[in-house]
Amino acid sequence: MDRWQNKVAVVTGASSGIGAAVAQDLVKAGLIVVALARREERLRENKGKLEVPLRARYHPIKCDVTKDAEVKAVFSWVENNLGGVDILVNNAGIARLGVQLSDPDNTQVIDDVVDTNIKATAYCVREAFNSMKTRNFDGHIIIVNSVLGHKNPMLPQSYSFNIYPASKFAVTAMVETYRQEFVNAGTKVKITSISPGIVETEAIPDVEAQKKAGTPFLEVEDISNAILYVLGTPPHVQVHELIIKPIGERL
Repeated sequence: MDRWQNKVAVVTGASSGIGAAVAQDLVKAGLIVVALARREERLRENKGKLEVPLRARYHPIKCDVTKDAEVKAVFSWVENNLGGVDILVNNAGIARLGVQLSDPDNTQVIDDVVDTNIKATAYCVREAFNSMKTRNFDGHIIIVNSVLGHKNPMLPQSYSFNIYPASKFAVTAMVETYRQEFVNAGTKVKITSISPGIVETEAIPDVEAQKKAGTPFLEVEDISNAILYVLGTPPHVQVHELIIKPIGERL
């Protein structure tokens, strides 16, 4: 991680869960972090959990990444105040469980998932990559994907992931498209997809009940550690896809 000392990382979805853990771990690893989320108060709480000497490296900024104008404004702020983006951890994502994809009146569910998981990813990667390309910097873009971006398991009739797996399959395709584009643009910017199985976060309902029923979970630190690992690879090594499952997962 030595080459990333004092470099700038943007982390989306940083108010809780994986994003919160990654943002704090990157600060502790010597980076400057711009933490983005809609819940600004949670970002400020997370900053307060850092040791006092580290807090100046953590910049909490309210941003709805589904809004193109807000994304452009944040990345422009990073450019003007911190010199540009060196790492993007695109973690923001949502799932709307239980609503069938074929149900009537599910338009809002579909829009929310597609806007956050696909369109917002495209907005943020676009801005980050062009910052790196303009400065001729060999940066790294990491997208938090899902095992459901590779396999869509059969579920009970009463349960559905709705359009979530499709959105993550799209992310898998996007990562390969980015890899090709980055090479064709003559850059050495890395692109990595991190695909976790089920992770214990506040977005997962009835975690304790699921644990009692035998469902294995990853912890947010497991994903943060994986991100630190791929960032620590030598410049000539690109981890294109990393799938992480808890022992015993059946997906």
